[in-house]
Amino acid sequence: MSVQERKRRERAERERLIVATARELAEQQGWDAVTTRRLAERIEYSQPVLYSHFRGKREIIGAVALQGATEMAVAMRAATTAADGPRARVHALARAYLAFAEGNPAVYDAIFQLDGGLAYAREDTPEPLKDAFAALMESLGEVAGDGVEPGLFTEVFWASLHGVATLTRSGRLPPEETERRVRLLVDRLPVV
Repeated sequence: MSVQERKRRERAERERLIVATARELAEQQGWDAVTTRRLAERIEYSQPVLYSHFRGKREIIGAVALQGATEMAVAMRAATTAADGPRARVHALARAYLAFAEGNPAVYDAIFQLDGGLAYAREDTPEPLKDAFAALMESLGEVAGDGVEPGLFTEVFWASLHGVATLTRSGRLPPEETERRVRLLVDRLPVV
């Protein structure tokens, strides 16, 4: 292995460590607890080393968001693969989405609530974000109904799931009713 290859590998490993540590700290204590000073202490590197990878917290949030979007897409696809029929796929998709949001609140915030410096719904949107939306649209597009643009339908359904996720987490909706909310949403779809 060449020296350059080893350095690239070490750099990639440091970057993974920074992102994993930021994510862990955010899940434990919230994003306010994630500072470059604290990250540097936890990973046992200097702050300049952190800044050689990320210009600041905003870029770290962006890296966590991209990683989380990839994981969310995988979870949604895994859930829908086992479902039989369009309505069952949408139900499985909704459950997987809400389970991801509940199980990974800091990552969910990085993707959808915080400024990670990422472009959304544009040509230059990073691939993991596009893929997460595609994972939604794969199941939702088939139930959009005649004359309804699948992308627009997916946005509206996604907005509903996001609302359920954030309102439940903030205590504005009782969590014991989540499954009934999902059923209500899915049962009203035009496809049988």
